[in-house]
Amino acid sequence: MNRRFFLKAVPMAGIAGSLKTDKSLLADMAVPPAATDRAYNLELLLRICRPVMTHLSKGTLMAGMPTEVAPHYSKPVRKVTYLEAFGRALAGLAPWLELGPDNTMEGSQRIDMLTLTRKAIAQAVDPASPDFMNFTGKFDAQPLVDGAFMAHGLLRAPTQLWDRLSERTQQQTIDALKSLRSIKAFSTNNWVLFAAMIEIALLQFGGGWDRKPVDLAVEKIMEWYKGDSMYGDGPHFHYDYYNSFVIQPMLVDILKVLVAKGEGRKEQYALALKRMQRYGAILERQISPEGTFPVVGRSMPYRNGAFQALAQLALERKLPAELQPAQVRCALTAVNKRIFEAPGTFDKNGWLQIGFCGHQPEIADVYTSTGSLYLCATGFLDLGLPANDPYWSAPAAEWTAQKVWKGKPVQKDHAIDM
Repeated sequence: MNRRFFLKAVPMAGIAGSLKTDKSLLADMAVPPAATDRAYNLELLLRICRPVMTHLSKGTLMAGMPTEVAPHYSKPVRKVTYLEAFGRALAGLAPWLELGPDNTMEGSQRIDMLTLTRKAIAQAVDPASPDFMNFTGKFDAQPLVDGAFMAHGLLRAPTQLWDRLSERTQQQTIDALKSLRSIKAFSTNNWVLFAAMIEIALLQFGGGWDRKPVDLAVEKIMEWYKGDSMYGDGPHFHYDYYNSFVIQPMLVDILKVLVAKGEGRKEQYALALKRMQRYGAILERQISPEGTFPVVGRSMPYRNGAFQALAQLALERKLPAELQPAQVRCALTAVNKRIFEAPGTFDKNGWLQIGFCGHQPEIADVYTSTGSLYLCATGFLDLGLPANDPYWSAPAAEWTAQKVWKGKPVQKDHAIDM
């Protein structure tokens, strides 16, 4: 029988900042499994993001965040790692923040995190701030990547974040995004999407966009389609999770904004979404009965970020027809328990450490540092659905691998040509 864990009853304001890896704080409780799943995932997301947003809101991120790097690390770490942590954390946290304040205990947590995050944005883009981020290519091209993740986060919370920033901070954000144009994106891999995402944010927020990088990205990604939902990361296919880390979530959201602004074709967006739905079905089938999945390809220290595409489909209520929302919720929760309960995942001060299931520096690529790890926050996009949505409120359901390995009826799988 799978063991479920739930937090002991402590004040909600204290939970978000004090969840420990020590399982002594976790106990079996007679509570509805659905409520347990949401509470568990929310506390994980807050545990991951709170150190970043708290320090940055005070202008102490660069002073307080560790800078662990991969063996043979190849970048000027202190010039890139802070924007990595902030942009990636924001991209995952934003949908939950967009739910806004309410009179529940969870709503009060959102009020606290919204305050921190708005202050964090202001610190990140203010040239006078001690935590002013590097939005240039002076030292390395990496800021283009994480400026795009920051832009994606703002697109995911337009009401609660963008609209509530001061005019000064909005203009400084636009200036920061435009300064990233000095970095030339690689045209042979997924980097084309980073330049496009920045321009799409400028289009969305009235900052004066440049269409050329957007058209180039869409053209290239569509050209690299390999079949059965998979895009190449460039002309060649790579067996990794970059279809979920970057390609499909960014492509679909770029096309969605283009359509909404009258600048894109609905049928192109519909095709990209259909492909992502098929990819989501494949991702769900890769989750074993025990909540594990294949550790293959580069960037595995991004952990559950490998399921960003599936979590985004859940957030948009666009899961493929063969997947029930509750089975996806249960599958992703099982994955998170396997990953984040591993000793060594967090250091003694609550920062993520390099690894996949614990502290495993040797699994990292040469571009991986502490900030890189926060892409795992994008595995929690489903928390942007309200607590009463059937995704969270429906009874627990077995996912595909659980059913098939118990000999239960399972719908057949097949490739889809599109």
